[in-house]
Amino acid sequence: MLYRTLSEEEYGDASARILYEDNHLLVVNKKAGEIVQADMTEDETIADLYKSFMAMRDAKPGSVFLGVPHRLDRPVSGIVVLAKTSKALARLNDMFRTGSICKYYWAIVCSAPPAESARLTGHIFRNEARNKSYMCRPGSLRKDAKLAELEYRLLGKTDRYWLLEVHLLTGRHHQIRCQLSDMGCVIKGDLKYGAPRSNPDGSICLHSRRISFVHPVRKVEMTVEAPLPETWNTFKINDMI
Repeated sequence: MLYRTLSEEEYGDASARILYEDNHLLVVNKKAGEIVQADMTEDETIADLYKSFMAMRDAKPGSVFLGVPHRLDRPVSGIVVLAKTSKALARLNDMFRTGSICKYYWAIVCSAPPAESARLTGHIFRNEARNKSYMCRPGSLRKDAKLAELEYRLLGKTDRYWLLEVHLLTGRHHQIRCQLSDMGCVIKGDLKYGAPRSNPDGSICLHSRRISFVHPVRKVEMTVEAPLPETWNTFKINDMI
């Protein structure tokens, strides 16, 4: 299979965004705007980008295997785990499905949360036509709704924004975006869920910050953390926390 040749800048950027790699796993820091799963835009996926990168770096004459066991929304940045072997992919698929992987996100929201920390539990359903999720109101549970749970805590604030850490307990479509919006804490830049204005780069201020799991093959506990996007520097995050 032929892979595209990356420019020197693309190659260097892809290399710098590798957070962890071994014979079975490749963990990378996704930029907002990159897609994980192919869609109607036919834009290059992050898996395809790293297949091209690995083909160049390792001078591989044949196909490069990279499986995708989970997803991040296009405007979201942060950790994406890719599988370099079919064994790792099968086991990671099961780990993500059963919730045995701990996922933590950071979100900059436009309103103060009602409490400094809480657990949000509800039922969520997806509108395919609008590509949007909604919370079921009390007493109106739909058959297609799924349980959605997360925990959050307030890390810090400025005069205009609040920084939350979210521990995602279930993995529903747009879950964090939907549940935080339903709580009254819309994520900065997230027009779909009620933000007053977009971010200049089309991102939303939601970042997959940290992930902890048992290695699917080596069976050792590991934690990977992703640096924050450069665009977040304007919020002076270190002063907030």
